[in-house]
Amino acid sequence: MSSTWKNKIEITIFGESHGKAIGVVLGNLPSGIKLDMEEVAKEMKRRAPGQNKMSTARKEADKVEIMSGIQDDIITGAPLCAMIYNSDQHSKDYSLLKEKMRPGHSDYPAFVKYKGFNDVRGGGHFSGRITAPIVFAGAVAKQILAQKGIYVGAHILSIKNKYDDYFDMRLSYDTLKYLKGQQYPVLNQAVYDQFVEIIDQARMNQDSVGGKIECAVVGLEAGLGEPFFDSIESHLSSLLFSIPAVKSVAFGNDLISEMYGSEANDCYYYDGDVVKTKTNNNGGITGGISNGMPIVFNVGIKPTPSISKPQETIDIKNHQNTILEIHGRHDPCIVFRATVVVEAMAALTILDLVR
Repeated sequence: MSSTWKNKIEITIFGESHGKAIGVVLGNLPSGIKLDMEEVAKEMKRRAPGQNKMSTARKEADKVEIMSGIQDDIITGAPLCAMIYNSDQHSKDYSLLKEKMRPGHSDYPAFVKYKGFNDVRGGGHFSGRITAPIVFAGAVAKQILAQKGIYVGAHILSIKNKYDDYFDMRLSYDTLKYLKGQQYPVLNQAVYDQFVEIIDQARMNQDSVGGKIECAVVGLEAGLGEPFFDSIESHLSSLLFSIPAVKSVAFGNDLISEMYGSEANDCYYYDGDVVKTKTNNNGGITGGISNGMPIVFNVGIKPTPSISKPQETIDIKNHQNTILEIHGRHDPCIVFRATVVVEAMAALTILDLVR
């Protein structure tokens, strides 16, 4: 089972949802950078479970313990290893899932691939729980990028079929700063309560919903990235699709495929000595290379597969069709807690580009 992403920087994740601990090792980070650990803790809290009825009832503080790579809050250059100890596992809730496969979950393909030895408790290594150390890694990456004048931010674009406003494609840091002040960021505050209502209704019906997250990177200069295999889109997508439940990634204007070329093309102009574009339908990337405009993309996240409604499935022990009712603690919607995870993956990708 692979657990390492490697280019200029290295990211290795380890652990399982109901194991003793989860964590991440970051290699090839720049040394000598002082981290604000209070800011890291704030980022961790954005993803932490058990904070309200929109997330799983599992209580985890997600307190990070640094094992190596940081001394006096300064990055030393050695591999940065961080661990998060699990403390609230209800493993007995998953005993049935060794035999009955959850629809929409990793259970069946993982059973085949790992010959039934995979850990099904909470999804094991397939669990969204493993994104907690990714959020830590992203918090580190964000602080390094900020010293270069590069900022990453995101908002909840949609829950089910209800949408927030889209980013102004020529957005500035001010927009991202506004979003940073919110636990679950939205651009239009009036839509937030509607999001909560949709999620709560799904929860009461023993069901779940999905949605989209829109993310932006501002301050990235033109000329970064490569065409074809090493495009910015390729690198971003490889990490974004690593987030459990992500099913789509789209760059720039969602409707660009429906436009004429005369509408889709982003026309250049000089703003003093700075080259800008009058629109940003391509999301700040053309030819796989940054063009100096904000990088904008959105990520589609499917509904949580673990729901309490009776569902048709298979019993692999007895080789027969059966009905499964899932018990335990599960998010009725992943999107709220996943926003900071998307930001983290974007920050790690951009750090890799500018390292």
